[in-house]
Amino acid sequence: MLLVSGSTRAASTNTALVRTAKLCAPPGVATFRHGLTALPHFNPEDDRDPLPPSVVALRSGIAAAHAVLFCTPEYAGTLPGSMKNLLDWTVGGTELTDRPVAWVNVAADPRRGHGALDTLRTVLGYVQARVVEDACRHIPVSSDAVGPDGLVADPDVRAAITEVLAVLAAA
Repeated sequence: MLLVSGSTRAASTNTALVRTAKLCAPPGVATFRHGLTALPHFNPEDDRDPLPPSVVALRSGIAAAHAVLFCTPEYAGTLPGSMKNLLDWTVGGTELTDRPVAWVNVAADPRRGHGALDTLRTVLGYVQARVVEDACRHIPVSSDAVGPDGLVADPDVRAAITEVLAVLAAA
């Protein structure tokens, strides 16, 4: 399973959830993370061989994954530019086509994050990913819930993450 944080901040609650998800994966579910900062700015003219190594790694990671879990913040009512850039690099390929995907919204305020998730849903629909609705959740994570190790220790949050991963893995 590929885990993608849509944040570039080291102390991000989205990244903390993704780091914690690696530890909460059910038996038999291998996970790996993909970062955003290594990807070049998308230009359709550059979407041809030879692709930049970071784009090859992204597409290979998606192709190798049984499913993809996204966890992204909302900036100015939509996806952060770096997350949209990652998604733009997937449009020219078929790696996400019919791939089970889900997302987690970690916003502590339940009124936040919907613009980003609406945009994510639009792009995932465009690339024909298969959204697993039962795995899409709001799991609030406040910044004070993230330990110095960058992980979330709260057992309720970890149980919710484990459930999301199990539902997504079963898809």
